[in-house]
Amino acid sequence: MSWQTKVPLIAILRGITPDEAEAHVGALIDAGFDAIEIPLNSPEWGKSIGAMVKTFGDKALIGAGTVLNPAQVDELATLNSKLVVTPNTDAAVIRQAVAKGMIVAAGCATATEAFTALQAGAQALKIFPSSAFGPGYIKALKAVLPPEVPVFAVGGVTPENLHEFMAAGCIGAGLGSDLYRAGQPLSRTVEQARAFIAAYKDAVR
Repeated sequence: MSWQTKVPLIAILRGITPDEAEAHVGALIDAGFDAIEIPLNSPEWGKSIGAMVKTFGDKALIGAGTVLNPAQVDELATLNSKLVVTPNTDAAVIRQAVAKGMIVAAGCATATEAFTALQAGAQALKIFPSSAFGPGYIKALKAVLPPEVPVFAVGGVTPENLHEFMAAGCIGAGLGSDLYRAGQPLSRTVEQARAFIAAYKDAVR
């Protein structure tokens, strides 16, 4: 198992609107991001995801977050969404997304959830909420997981602490409110995107 993009950082654009999506996603890709998640609790998410897949699908892995049921997976498949990120471990959602040829980063917190996700076919794991558990917990969990499984830290990851989660064994992270908050100016997205890319490069040196 290996992660499908060059940079294992997933940009989480929770709350983005269809009108804003192109400018922010374009800026993220220009900064070096190649995995974009638009959570399904964002306004008119189908419109945003469909448009972003058409515009940037050849440059980045684009898809959805907060995917909670198989019906949503079916809808995403019609939009050619390639990425499914879940907040929880739901085997039915994972199996459906894998059957549709999507990459799944499944949300989990415990060893039981992690192995349930892997048995259902998830190609990557998202430890959520990472900041509540801390890097030490992730390191301990990594000790029992198959070493080839890509693990992402999600929740509370900043440019300042990204290296701690990577040192604990994460391949990278999903970046939410520290990268993008609904309604923020494009300049803030550009600034934070650059900060995260720089922090990632420092961490892998």
